[in-house]
Amino acid sequence: MAAAVSTGNESKPTMRESLVRAAFQLFLERGFEQTTIDDIVSLAGVGRRSFFRYFPSKEDVVFPDHEGALQGMTAFLREAPADGDPVAQACDASRLVLAMYAADPLFSVQRYRLTREVPGLRAHELSVVWRYERALAEHLRERGADRSDGALRADVVAAAVVAAHNHALRSWLRAGGEGDVDAAMDEALGYVARAFSPAGPSAAPASAVPADGAHPRQDPDEQVVVLVARKGAPLWQVVRDVEGALGQ
Repeated sequence: MAAAVSTGNESKPTMRESLVRAAFQLFLERGFEQTTIDDIVSLAGVGRRSFFRYFPSKEDVVFPDHEGALQGMTAFLREAPADGDPVAQACDASRLVLAMYAADPLFSVQRYRLTREVPGLRAHELSVVWRYERALAEHLRERGADRSDGALRADVVAAAVVAAHNHALRSWLRAGGEGDVDAAMDEALGYVARAFSPAGPSAAPASAVPADGAHPRQDPDEQVVVLVARKGAPLWQVVRDVEGALGQ
């Protein structure tokens, strides 16, 4: 019997949550490809119409929380102070996505492992990541409209935020959801802040700055990876090359 899927809510589950729980129970017991939508609705005790009311496809039930996280991140960026640091705002927005994962480590780890096993889910996940990156880039492009390199800078910074976020998040997921993921995320996003923020090193997260106010020195053994991608290259190829460069 597969482990039960937690949704972080001990009250009576909603129909949407029941569908997610039923789907993951079957995915873990039988495998993703071997599970049908009819199997899911049968276990959940609802009809097919109820499934499609919440999820356009079987792949979407694996990522039930991303749409809400994207909306929350977009609203956060829209309401961010106009005189604030756009890079710091983009980093903070990405932490909202981290909070979604950290709210239910068991579910997040199960999903990560399932996604690694099913190529179709990996492709679906890449499309989700692309939407997050586009939301960050649009915010940065809007805030940098007065710069001659505004569009280029926006795309580069957005990609850097996503890469740093994914590096910390996936390290935590590979470790089974153990460890201080917030500290790891602060360290990863600190690289982005120090590289691109107008405020310089002081834009790094507070937790990354020692109590005496001195900014951490960069380890001489640390390496900076620069990736050059052909314009128009598909997102999956760019992500694959980034992950390969980071040794993931």
